[in-house]
Amino acid sequence: MVVWSLLYRTSPRPCHRWRSCILRLFGAQIGPGCHLYAAAKIWAPWNLVCGEAACVADDAEVYNPARVTIGRDAVVSQGVLLCTATHDYRDANFPVVHGQISIGAGSWIAARAIVLPGVSIGERTVIGAGAVVTKSMPSDVVCGGNPAEVIKTGGRVRPTPVDAEYSAQPGINFRSSPEARR
Repeated sequence: MVVWSLLYRTSPRPCHRWRSCILRLFGAQIGPGCHLYAAAKIWAPWNLVCGEAACVADDAEVYNPARVTIGRDAVVSQGVLLCTATHDYRDANFPVVHGQISIGAGSWIAARAIVLPGVSIGERTVIGAGAVVTKSMPSDVVCGGNPAEVIKTGGRVRPTPVDAEYSAQPGINFRSSPEARR
């Protein structure tokens, strides 16, 4: 908690690499280009895997006694709770139950959504703001509600990979160039 308070939480907003390095020191597997914001709270970095260019926004909480995997280009928005542990209320001893969470490449978990233990979210899937995801969701769908259900098919549209035409031209930022939005 001291490291988080002094070195992670107080780091300037654009210092994503710095925060990635701190999490790696504690065992996280962080891909290049990840955006991990200072107000995001990661409980167990050794149980976190983030693919290339994944994002965990401010006020997101990753409560991860079990592994959380966030795929390439996936976005976990503000105030999201990824919770990999709960209690079995049906047992008189109230034991802790763990379940991994997996978020597919290109998916977006919108603000204040809750993802519960054992859930797998497919690629390019959108989870609407405030949704409570209690079961796994397929790829290429939009989900919402409490409990979350598939609302429609056709998930998040992502830019196509940089083709040779753009990668050969220095100084073009593919993600923000007008040519990339065609």
